[in-house]
Amino acid sequence: MAKHRSGGRGSSGRGQRELRVRVRTARGRRPSSTRWLERQLNDPYVKRARAEGYRGRAAYKLIELDERFGFLRPGARVLDLGCAPGGWLQVAVRQVNALGTRAGKPRGRVLGIDLQEVAPVPGAEVRRLDFMAEGADDMIKAWLGGRIDVVMSDMAAAASGHRQTDHLRIIALCEAAAELAFEVLEEGGTFLAKVLAGGAEGTLQKRLKQRFRKVANVKPPASRSDSAERYVVATGFRAAHEDGAG
Repeated sequence: MAKHRSGGRGSSGRGQRELRVRVRTARGRRPSSTRWLERQLNDPYVKRARAEGYRGRAAYKLIELDERFGFLRPGARVLDLGCAPGGWLQVAVRQVNALGTRAGKPRGRVLGIDLQEVAPVPGAEVRRLDFMAEGADDMIKAWLGGRIDVVMSDMAAAASGHRQTDHLRIIALCEAAAELAFEVLEEGGTFLAKVLAGGAEGTLQKRLKQRFRKVANVKPPASRSDSAERYVVATGFRAAHEDGAG
């Protein structure tokens, strides 16, 4: 059962105070689940996502990253790895003009792949595929009609409850996503992926710096302050390997 209490600064110039939702621990619900539910109910990004029709608060992370780095341009071809539930697809469709609704702007294409079924997103193509499967890179290029301008990933491995283990798992996922990006990206393209701060990403950073002109590590405002997540944004892909390896 939820109840409201007043708290925080006013949400308007008239001194109105925001109402905070408090959730009582129900029988059979763990305290951690109650805390998660209370955080969701009071999260301004969750409320905004519902109001604006996005499938989750993560959409605003992509919006903020694109505002800073400008990689989702009209006409771009975009691949979203692990695209469920589809919030990033929604943002990409709008930004690259995949629906063709922005007159005078080139029309982009957006492909999302995931291991699970994903509800259709207007303007995006969604496929079930393991991106680490043999031949996945060729399938992706065939679906999008050539090389890709942006490869992005908000994937996270299933949480184990052990922070260092979770960090190693997500870095492994990110490294696999980067290797795919090396195979499918267009010259000058962008790679974006979620990582967890933890000290084991040195090899990944080195590889990205070899293959991209700029590599930034960013925590967008929409990331929760208590989360260890951050995003690596690598821009200016070098299609020709310049470090002499491979």
